[in-house]
Parts: sequence; structure tokens; C-alpha cells
Amino acid sequence: MNVVILLLLLIGMVTALLSGQGDAVLSALTDGAGAAAETALKLLPAYLVWMGILNVAKQAGWIDALSKLLRPALRLLFGDTKEAEGAISMNLAANMLGMGNAATPYGMQAMRLLNETNPHPGTATDAMCVLLCLNASCLELYPASLVALRQSFGSELPFAVVLPTLLSSLCATLVAAALCLLCTKRCRSRS
Repeated sequence: MNVVILLLLLIGMVTALLSGQGDAVLSALTDGAGAAAETALKLLPAYLVWMGILNVAKQAGWIDALSKLLRPALRLLFGDTKEAEGAISMNLAANMLGMGNAATPYGMQAMRLLNETNPHPGTATDAMCVLLCLNASCLELYPASLVALRQSFGSELPFAVVLPTLLSSLCATLVAAALCLLCTKRCRSRS
């Protein structure tokens, strides 16, 4: 994929130079980079707050409590994944708070732990596929990043997206979980 992106970038640059639009392309690139940096700085406070809350929750033992509370659902979806339950719980909690970027390290840690107990390392297990599906569907109880982004750009109703996001992500997660259960049960019955 990197080769494709590099190729597209090079084709665009050559086309811009040949058409005499090199200055406009350079201007657009620098303006875009500046806007991206400004947006990142506007989102930083929200990320710091929610990452702090997640860290406090982890150190206070709330994540272990959340793991125990979610254990029946996690076992139903993932099977026996004792070693990875904490990382999976942290990943799901960060996603539920709308902190997808903060959820990524926990998801990677969960995948690493799931791969350590994998009888065929490097090949995705059912639990790995379920984790990937749940991350893609991403149940969001509160879309913190989206609300922070809307606030930073001066939206009059930055919280107007909370209910639609909750409903749509709930539907997506329920469908993903149901399909995962169906597929894993079907695969297990064949073996």
C-alpha cells in the first residue's frame, strides 16, 4: 500500500510540475500540514483528559473490575483469553469513550498476548478476528474526539452527535458481535 501511495504522490507532483501548478501544490501542502498541526493541538487537551482518566481507572483497579464485569460477554465472544482480558477491556473502554487512537496501543497489546497463546503464531485466531471486528464496529458511548473536534471548530451544538453516534455504533457492534458468534460457532462445528 505504501508503494501505491508513493506512486500516486509522485504522479501528482509530476503532473503539477508539468502543468505549471507547482507553486499551488506546494502552497496547498504547507497549508494542509499547518491545518493538521493546528487541529492536532486543538484535540490534545481532550486526549490528555481521557487518557488520564483511563490511566487512573487502570491504576485504581477499575479496569480489572470492568474485566470481571465483562468476563461473561468476553468469554462468549473471545473464548478463554485470560492473559489478554485486561488489554481487551482497556481497548474496548477506550473505544467506548471515543478515543480510537488511545485504544490502538491496547488493541496491539491484546493482539500480541493473543498471539502468544496461539497454537499457530502469525495466523489469526477467532479471538483476534473478533477483536478486529469489535474495533471496526467500535461501540461509542461518548464520542470524545468528535465532540472535542466540533467544539474546537466552534460548533453551536457539539454534543448533537452523541445520540446518533451511540445508536449507529450500537447497531454496528451488535451486528459485528452476532456475525462473529455465528462464524466462530460454524467454524468450530466444522472442525
